[in-house]
Amino acid sequence: MDLTGKVAIVTGSGRGLGLAYARELAANGAKVVVNDVDADAAEAAAKEVGGVAEVGAVGGTTLAEALVRRAVGEFGRLDVLVTNAGVLRDKVLWKMTDDDFDTVVDVHLRGTFTCARAAVRRMREQGEGGRLILVGSPAGQRGNFGQTNYSAAKAGIVGFARTWSMELARARITVNAVVPVAATAMTETIPGLKGYVDALRAGEPVPSFARRALAFGTPEDAAGLVAFLASDAAAGVTGQAIGIGGDRLSLWSHPKQVAAAYAEGGWSADAIAEAWPTTVGAELETVGENLPAE
Repeated sequence: MDLTGKVAIVTGSGRGLGLAYARELAANGAKVVVNDVDADAAEAAAKEVGGVAEVGAVGGTTLAEALVRRAVGEFGRLDVLVTNAGVLRDKVLWKMTDDDFDTVVDVHLRGTFTCARAAVRRMREQGEGGRLILVGSPAGQRGNFGQTNYSAAKAGIVGFARTWSMELARARITVNAVVPVAATAMTETIPGLKGYVDALRAGEPVPSFARRALAFGTPEDAAGLVAFLASDAAAGVTGQAIGIGGDRLSLWSHPKQVAAAYAEGGWSADAIAEAWPTTVGAELETVGENLPAE
């Protein structure tokens, strides 16, 4: 990929997946605005990738607009936005507080919205197209126990990608959601993956089973997809949810009807109860990630 001349913002890029994305974009020639709430992490990452740091918590309009101003002020333009910033406040529904819910939704969902809105205004003004790369999660696709706030926000982000891809098509701005799986502070909270995260930290490689069957690897394994989507090679890719992790690259389906039944004049409750087991309810959809055993 040759991203020479392109300017990118990567939110939450002081460490983990965000830092891997920033490194990959810079390695392919892009100028990068690094963002993180941790000033030391942001400055260190910016120095490493030859970019600049804009410190602050994603969520509100003020920081979103500051990120765009920084990109334009330092590098003269903006071509790519990667909305990676995130936090976790995991609890089951009946124990989740308003603050637990609001904090996660504000960073993930509202932060994606405010940053994308600010970036799109600049991209449309430039008139040369652009790339929005929104970071989703398998939890947003399938649900995950204890993640009411996170699953809802990540599902909403994929909804953003579908809607914005239509709204921004004439401006030649593509919008896609990346659904990564990698060893991070977030994935170590998943019981089936924590052991692999711990092993990586101990310097052990990710075993082939995890890389293929679980699509689980390092943050660097997920970075190539971001660079591809930022490039001219991906000009025709928009409105998609694309999975990446370990050795697997995948495309998630859009929600669609999988069964239907019809009754002249409509359906009463009794009629639904009678028909349900042999029609629409004959094979119900599953929920959650069904990770295979090693």
